[in-house]
Order: sequence, then structure tokens, then C-alpha cells
Amino acid sequence: MCGICGFVSFAGWSPAMLQAMNDVIFRRGPDGEGSLHCGTVGLAMRRLAIIDVAGGAQPVYNEDRSVAVVFNGEIYNYRSLREGLRARGHEFRSNSDTEVLVHLYEERGADLVRELEGICSRGIAWESNRCSSRSLQAGCCSDRRSRRCWRRVW
Repeated sequence: MCGICGFVSFAGWSPAMLQAMNDVIFRRGPDGEGSLHCGTVGLAMRRLAIIDVAGGAQPVYNEDRSVAVVFNGEIYNYRSLREGLRARGHEFRSNSDTEVLVHLYEERGADLVRELEGICSRGIAWESNRCSSRSLQAGCCSDRRSRRCWRRVW
């Protein structure tokens, strides 16, 4: 079990507020924590290390750090997704299932959920020009076949 939290605030916010939110979910992931602070977006996570115990720290970024993700769940088909993404030129830094999300987002945008088999919730922050124009997508999907998915884009 892991946990994610985050928010979008156009009125400004303190990194201490995000840390306080993340501290509340400590029991969901005692093996690690991570956070992303940029502009109007704050994302944080707690990790229970299961896949890629040594290399699965979050947030996870794409090659040029223009897309970041915090993630909770398991992507059952991440190995086959990784193979396809590598074949199309994406570079991976870990063996974590989380990393496929940033690369899928680069290719599919918010429709990346159509490729996923598994159970997950995620927060994806993407930017143009390093924090000057930032957006957030959050979503949850129990399985692409179940169609029990939601997403919100700010």
C-alpha cells in the first residue's frame, strides 16, 4: 500500500502544508517519500517498496524532466508497455512500473489510461518552460476494462 496527495492552488501555498498532508499518510508507505513543488502544483507520495525496491523513488520524471508523476498502485502490463516505449526511443532510469506513466503520457496524454492494466491512482504534473505554465492531471483507474476510471485536469 502506498499513498499520494496533492493540490492545485492559485492563491499560493507553503511546502510545509504539502509535507503536513504527506505526514498524515505515513502509515501507507514507510519505505520512502517524495514530493514535487512547482508553481501552483504540489504532489507528494509515501511508498511501500514492492517493485524495483532500490530504484523506484518518486516523483518519477521523463528524460527532460518536463513530466513528473506520483503513483499508487500496480500496473500489471508494465513490462510489455516498457518494451514498446523503449522501441519507440524512450529512455528508462529504473525498473519501476511507475516510470512507464511519464512516457505513456508523452505519447498519449490523458488517454494513457487506455493502455493500463492494473489498479492505480496517479498525479501527473506536466509543464512547458519549467514551472512558468504548469498543469496537473489526477486520476484513478481500477482497470481499463472495468471503465471505472476518472480523471481531472486543471
